[in-house]
Amino acid sequence: MPTASCIWKSFQTSGKKHLILTGDRGSGKTTLLSALFPCPMPGLTSWAVPKQGVYLKDNFSSKTVQIGRFNPDNTGTENRMLPVLDAFSQTGVSFLRACADVSSDWITIDEIGYLESTCPEYQNALSELMACKHLLMVVRKQKLPFLDSLLAQQDVFVLDLDQPYGNAGCILMASGQGRRFGENKLLTDLAGKPLIQWALDASAGLFTHRLVVTVHKEIEQLCLSQDIPVLLHPFPDRNDMIRLGMGEISSFIDRCAFLPSDQPMILPETIASLLLCAKNLPDFIWRPCSSDTVGSPVIFPSCFFEELKNLPPKKGGNVIVSRYPNLVRTLPVSYSEELKDIDTKEELLAVSQYLGQQSSNRCWRFDDCGAFAP
Repeated sequence: MPTASCIWKSFQTSGKKHLILTGDRGSGKTTLLSALFPCPMPGLTSWAVPKQGVYLKDNFSSKTVQIGRFNPDNTGTENRMLPVLDAFSQTGVSFLRACADVSSDWITIDEIGYLESTCPEYQNALSELMACKHLLMVVRKQKLPFLDSLLAQQDVFVLDLDQPYGNAGCILMASGQGRRFGENKLLTDLAGKPLIQWALDASAGLFTHRLVVTVHKEIEQLCLSQDIPVLLHPFPDRNDMIRLGMGEISSFIDRCAFLPSDQPMILPETIASLLLCAKNLPDFIWRPCSSDTVGSPVIFPSCFFEELKNLPPKKGGNVIVSRYPNLVRTLPVSYSEELKDIDTKEELLAVSQYLGQQSSNRCWRFDDCGAFAP
């Protein structure tokens, strides 16, 4: 699950205005809202009392109204509450309009679901509030026209907790010969594990399909020992590696990240943030940056898959990046060191020393947490 800081960074980078959290029951929507806004926020909160009703509270004034009542005769299992339309059209609408007058730029609404979809006046008031405030909304995962329309709005950043990163693949590029290094650098120890293991760990759990493409039998064995899919091949050039990898996974995914195996300081949170951006702005090529320096991984949407399979000899994905500069978007990294790769033993030593200096600072590697600032 993405951290609060990961979500915040992705949302800011996207340039969108509102944030929606959705997902099945028990997915942690309200818990995540609390992580994003640890302090009480102006807005609306609703909750259900089993076999009684649903209640709506104005967080600012603490006024409460019943907006749904239990229907014991409803034979369905999805919607057991009947809307109290007068409560929505009068009190609920007044709650939303009052939110427009508070000083905070951000308003939270937890949650929006079936009952809200029955009242046009409430929906219109919500639209008016979206025009003048930033909204963080928890939206019930249910196929209803009103809920679908909220998720589809162009200025809304959607985080689906059931599949936050979408249907994305990752090709880990592990076919370098290490000529400048003098040996297979990917198996060289860095802080107690092989160099390639850092990329394997950073990308774990983020992709629906992941594939290591390598010419090294030892790396194949390392991946197999961890049940990581791997493709061993004899070809020398980068375009071959990309073509073979795409041939294996492209038909199963909506976008593909290319991650070098010699970039040990890339944070999982950075990869996750890139994936969140790519899911919400799916027509663009996404890559990380630090000031004017761009780096990897690079995420390509499916519209570029055929071009990736037919790159010029010895060339990589940068051919496509250069061909479509207007379609490239960047995400700032937390630390410039994330973009460093290792080509020489001197660079490996420098990274090893850096990691040693940072070992007591868990915030760098694991706990870069943050929250929305109202």
